[in-house]
Amino acid sequence: MNKNKHLVLDERYVIENSLNKNMSFKAIGRLILKDCTTVSKEVKSHIVFEKKGAPYKPFNDCLNRKNCSHYGDVCCSCKRHKSRNQCSFCGRCTTSCADYFKEKCPKLSKAPYVCNGCDLLHSCTLEKRFYKALTAQKEYELVRSESRSGFNLCEEELKQLDSVISPLLKNGQSIHHILANNQDKISCCEKTAYIYADHGLFSAQNIDMPRKVRFKPRKKKSVPLKVDKSCRIGRTYDDYIVYRNENPSLPVAELDSVEGIKGGSVLLTIHFVLPKLQLAFWREANDSKSVTDIFNHLYKLLGFDNFTKLFPICLADNGTEFSDPFGIEVDSDGVIRSQVFYCDPSSPGQKGACENNHEFIRRIIPKSTDLGQYTQSQIGLMMDHINSYGRPELGDKSPYEMFEFYYGREILDLLGIHKIPANEIILKPELLKHR
Repeated sequence: MNKNKHLVLDERYVIENSLNKNMSFKAIGRLILKDCTTVSKEVKSHIVFEKKGAPYKPFNDCLNRKNCSHYGDVCCSCKRHKSRNQCSFCGRCTTSCADYFKEKCPKLSKAPYVCNGCDLLHSCTLEKRFYKALTAQKEYELVRSESRSGFNLCEEELKQLDSVISPLLKNGQSIHHILANNQDKISCCEKTAYIYADHGLFSAQNIDMPRKVRFKPRKKKSVPLKVDKSCRIGRTYDDYIVYRNENPSLPVAELDSVEGIKGGSVLLTIHFVLPKLQLAFWREANDSKSVTDIFNHLYKLLGFDNFTKLFPICLADNGTEFSDPFGIEVDSDGVIRSQVFYCDPSSPGQKGACENNHEFIRRIIPKSTDLGQYTQSQIGLMMDHINSYGRPELGDKSPYEMFEFYYGREILDLLGIHKIPANEIILKPELLKHR
């Protein structure tokens, strides 16, 4: 926020004109609403020195000029040497004279420290000192520019920061995550660290940083099969809003799919909105049977109590893989275990938390990558790294820690989710190579 502490050009013009009128610093300060010490510092910081004389009197600041007896014998190169003029009328070669002693005006040792408004200005041949508003403004702008350029960082500090930040950046971690987990080793703020990295001070480059390189525009996804819309009766997004208002304490799990290549293997992702933890399951094909098989597997693994605690409400999109809501809602004995709802068509923002979390998956598995080359254990390892990654919206806690807080370690162990140490997290394709 601008606090108007710095002088502007108009105020400097006021100072210059007031000095020409022999006004005091205190009177000038009242005019520009500044303290008199501010005016004094401004004048002394921007003094302009001029070696010029008075009308018809050349510059000469020698103490002995009035009694000078030299007639052009001080400097043979003087243009006036041939005329044999008195040196007191020349003043160009005073430093070559053995009898030269510089005279200082006693008035300049006290306020206003400049010759503005001096009564003897038109007769004095000594060195002048002036305060000029335009020159002061240019000097101020130059100092301001230089103070904001460059980096106030020594080589030892840079080497220490680089040793901590660069290896973790190359592992796919963001600077925010690095600073949140290494506060005792990093002495700068997050914005400063981004500036250092952007200017190439670290061995890690911008290309090692997530989101620095913009993604290509997303292509429109085509729906290969039509879905029987009768399954959405009573399960629309409006029905979801009504159900949520009637049961505000129930958590929501958002369902989605991550494709590799068209017609190839896909991932089913289940995102728990409250703790932001996400599960991913490898599927050979993007059909509804594979989805219901995964939910049946989770039901047997967790039991009725844990399953209903985690999946009381499921929100899915309109993909063909979610066209069998009964297979998710009801177990083999006909017992209701969940409630499925659908987003509106072409409205991914209605389950935006799940969509946003897919960004972490795309860091490790870029688009158009064949998912058939991976196993479920590799996908699980990837999700362990993602779920151990701290989030600003969770107070820099990881989804793993938040899920443990809400549901306990027992369910995490049943799901086979493991925590990765903060400094060992890798969010790059190298994570799944050679594994």
